[in-house]
Amino acid sequence: MLLRLFSAVCLALISLGSNAAECPDWSPARAADEIKTLQKQIDLWDDSYHSRGHSLVTDELYDQSRTQLTDWRKCFNAGPASEPLRTAGGKITHPIAHTGLEKLRDGRAVEHWLRDRKDIWIQPKVDGVAVTLVYRNGVLHQAISRGDGMNGQDWTASARLIPFIPRQLAQPVDLLVQGELYWRLIDHVQAKAGSLNARSTVAGLMARKELTPEQAAGIGLFIWDWPQGPASPPARVAALEELGLPSTAPYSQSVQTFADAERWRDHWYRSPLPFASDGVVLRQSRRPSAEHWQAKTPYWAVAWKYPFAQALAEVRTVDFKVGRTGRITPVLELKPVTLDDRQIKRVSVSSLQRWEKLDIRPGDQVSISLAGLTIPRLDGVVLRAAERAKLNIPLAADFHPLSCWQPTPGCESQFLARLAWLSGKQGLALPHVGPGTWEKLLETGRLNGLLDWLTLDAQELANIDGFGERSTTRLLNSFNSARERPFVRWLKALGLPPTGQAQLADSWQELALRDTEQWQAEAGIGPGRAAQLSAFFRDPQVLALSDTLRAAGIDGF
Repeated sequence: MLLRLFSAVCLALISLGSNAAECPDWSPARAADEIKTLQKQIDLWDDSYHSRGHSLVTDELYDQSRTQLTDWRKCFNAGPASEPLRTAGGKITHPIAHTGLEKLRDGRAVEHWLRDRKDIWIQPKVDGVAVTLVYRNGVLHQAISRGDGMNGQDWTASARLIPFIPRQLAQPVDLLVQGELYWRLIDHVQAKAGSLNARSTVAGLMARKELTPEQAAGIGLFIWDWPQGPASPPARVAALEELGLPSTAPYSQSVQTFADAERWRDHWYRSPLPFASDGVVLRQSRRPSAEHWQAKTPYWAVAWKYPFAQALAEVRTVDFKVGRTGRITPVLELKPVTLDDRQIKRVSVSSLQRWEKLDIRPGDQVSISLAGLTIPRLDGVVLRAAERAKLNIPLAADFHPLSCWQPTPGCESQFLARLAWLSGKQGLALPHVGPGTWEKLLETGRLNGLLDWLTLDAQELANIDGFGERSTTRLLNSFNSARERPFVRWLKALGLPPTGQAQLADSWQELALRDTEQWQAEAGIGPGRAAQLSAFFRDPQVLALSDTLRAAGIDGF
């Protein structure tokens, strides 16, 4: 529930990623450049958030970037990172300091923290901005932003406009509470919707000099501590509710075991709530008196974050995959990261055009999420490496539906894609033949054309590592079964463009005689598709394949 950036102070003590820190193989000069680049980016994020209340990056990516910076500085003895809250302070001193929260890495760390502790309470870690509220004789006297924990900005004028912050309590008491201002949501399920930039919304509004009534009504209040209140959390919650402050009773639960904590964390992660939250906070009732609190992580409270919705991943290589039709798809090979208990090692950039726009190179840090909770998705570039690696980038003009019928240099990817299509369910549906089979045969030099496998024999296969007697027999049987496939299946296996509802003759010669106008006269075929079909049957490479199939006795050729 505390302001996100204060939590960065403790990130050097924990690892938010899924893997132990690994030191890059950099020269001292490059290490200095990369560290400087990342520090500059983080400084920009810090300044934007503190000065304008505008978050340029999600909290998860910010935290992971800070952890990365700490790791690099340790690897190269570069000294400590700049203080994240150096620009966050204000002119108003907090009567009682705001403590931070250590973020526990995983369930094992939580279980260890709970051991030998008693009277533990758990709350959602509300995703908003922290505030101190001071009441004098029951009247709102002052509202102070979290700032650096010791000093903050005066938010009193805006706070008095927020309906969910009582301007007068039910009793004329002096009171100081610490809590979270959050953006009010309706039935928000964190596991499905994420944080929706809710924290940045509130931070931006509170940074303004004036709030409209509509803006003020959109801000809620969650009190998470009464430093000088009763020792018992239930007593504090009940007393604050009697005074007219918003109740947190449904979100303050006692836990006896790790299983209890795990259950409540999962419940709040997947249940409708009126606010965004990024984890849970565990607090023990026993704590020092408020005058001894300091602006640092305490021993009596910790945070246990929800699973990452976004992970920061380092790009190791960029591979340009050319598909059967010549479409180029850049694929990023990543330093493995974990999302929702899945290890992610690679992600597609979708298209060459998108890669050109993003210009992703090895060493860049990118943001990864899961689409539909299963498919890795590239969200964007978080940080560019200071040293820009050179890449062998294929030219889109060199690849098209009639290119790469042989594995000549630069054509290996499209040629393998053609073979995978040929043996797949869209083509000949050959059993026990997949991309790995073709890759192995290509590596041994047995495939110099799309149909060379038709003439392979048992002796040739027996000389290839990995092909035993059983696998050789099975593969030859599969290859031989291709000879019995119908003519139309062979056409599709070779890569015939889609023909829609067109009537296909049962012989190659008859189809090859059709011109563009005749193809266009067929049902469901427009000018573009007609031109593709005409070009296919006239391409010299395709004609050579038809001759090979005719010589092999394949029906229809």
